[in-house]
Amino acid sequence: MEYGVIAFLFVFWLLLSVKVLNEYERGVVFRLGKLLPVPKGPGLVIVAFPIDRMVRVSLRTVVLDVPPQDVITRDNVSVKVNAVVYFRVMQPVQAIVQVENYLYATSQMAQTTLRSVLGQAHLDELLSERERLAAVLQQVIDEHTGPWGIKVTQVQVKQVDLPQEMQRAIAAQAEAERERRAKIIAAEGEFQAAAKLAEAAAVLNREPAAVTLRYLQTLVEIGTEKNTTIVFPLPIDLLGGLGARLGGEVKQ
Repeated sequence: MEYGVIAFLFVFWLLLSVKVLNEYERGVVFRLGKLLPVPKGPGLVIVAFPIDRMVRVSLRTVVLDVPPQDVITRDNVSVKVNAVVYFRVMQPVQAIVQVENYLYATSQMAQTTLRSVLGQAHLDELLSERERLAAVLQQVIDEHTGPWGIKVTQVQVKQVDLPQEMQRAIAAQAEAERERRAKIIAAEGEFQAAAKLAEAAAVLNREPAAVTLRYLQTLVEIGTEKNTTIVFPLPIDLLGGLGARLGGEVKQ
């Protein structure tokens, strides 16, 4: 009878002491309150109940959604900015020993860093240089969470919410910029067309016969496309120039 009770207690103790850790988990063990320096796992591990207490730590990348934060930019514009932080635990022992709750601590660190770093940027930088600001955020947060055994791998600024009056001002600025570019393109087109016309005028000025031939070509095009009779004045000097050119070619 006594052996049966002992066997039952041993099986019961074994069930309480045997733990299974997944590949992405590690176990930080405290024996009578004292930390065992080497974490356990993965696989089947023995945690001597009740003198040992194990804390599971996941080594997978954690996606932390930073709630919208009120940020006042360097040019005194109030905006709401939210972000997402990707991090993972690199040192399970430090993540448990150095900070009470590393998830909550990382979240709070991300929020405060988001407000402080983005508050030093102008609104234009916040809208157009998100990648650079995200790199700065990643570096600053990683420096603060490093002693906790946490590695911040990436930070992304998700959305920037502007006040309605600022949205209207930016839309008006963008419309003015588009009009300016359109006017510049139109002016460049006029300049190029004028330059080409000047070149054509110079060629026609050097070759009077070319003017006559162009004149006659225009008459042919009008006669082909139009069915009505068109009276087209023909300058005598053009005919004279054309006749002089043709006479010279016949004498040759």
